[in-house]
Amino acid sequence: MFQHPGDSNISKFQVSEFILMGFPGIHTWQHWLSLPLALLYLLALTANILILIIINQEATLHQPMYYFLGILAVVDMGLATNIMPKILAILWFNAKAISLPECFVQMYAIHCFMGMESGIFVCMAIDRYVAICKPLHYPAIITESFVVKATVLMALRNTLTTIPVPVLAAQRHYCSQNQIEHCLCSNLGVTSLSCDDRTINSIYQLLLAWTLMGSDVALIFLSYVLILHSVLKLNSAEAASKALSTCASHFILILFFYTVVIVISITHSEAITLPLVPVLLNVLENTIPPALNPMVYALKNKELRQGVYKFLKEG
Repeated sequence: MFQHPGDSNISKFQVSEFILMGFPGIHTWQHWLSLPLALLYLLALTANILILIIINQEATLHQPMYYFLGILAVVDMGLATNIMPKILAILWFNAKAISLPECFVQMYAIHCFMGMESGIFVCMAIDRYVAICKPLHYPAIITESFVVKATVLMALRNTLTTIPVPVLAAQRHYCSQNQIEHCLCSNLGVTSLSCDDRTINSIYQLLLAWTLMGSDVALIFLSYVLILHSVLKLNSAEAASKALSTCASHFILILFFYTVVIVISITHSEAITLPLVPVLLNVLENTIPPALNPMVYALKNKELRQGVYKFLKEG
């Protein structure tokens, strides 16, 4: 239902659904993007399920580092599955309509999974820091209990701190425009349609990004600086090379993840002449890391690589 132009009481008139228009500026040929996106999603699911199977089957991989990889695989699948079925439905079947509750649930899930991904990166950075800088204390510090506690802490942090995002968005009044120039229910994309002031939404979005993501980035950066400092002091060139190789793969993926987050934040806050850019980045941020993470870790980690070879050979 839409508000009548002459009615001033906007609180009584709400749109009943949103229309996700897809990729702005390329609506006529956006369906061609469905093939690479579907392949990327399939790759993400297959690779992460494979990682989980291998970690479960190989007794040598029942260690904290691999448990964190397993948790990251689950988060990655959630991250991609939260948005990809709807995007593919838009591109294949023109199923653009989404109810307000569905939209707010997706918005909440996006923030939860993004925060969880960031949190697991922190846990993995701490794990590598202790393993390389304090190897003698590693078995005592990074235990199975530590993995459980760290995961529960991150899950609580992200599920609780992101609740206000959809709650605040749901309190806005959507009385006229209901077409979102996006493929998913991003907080700023949805609230930009509201008829009332959305300052509080923007402030909380920035606060969440800078406190959660900012503190995570700071901890990760500190961990890798300390790791690099420790590695450079190693007498063995082979040991230094192995440590740097392991950390380099982690750091590349982490750098990609946070770079995209920063670029999206900037493009949302500035007047952008190419609206396709933030939308495309938003989608890729939820699909490329889930597809790349398992492949990079499998290729760079000897034990995991051997597990993959063994699994494929037996299969």
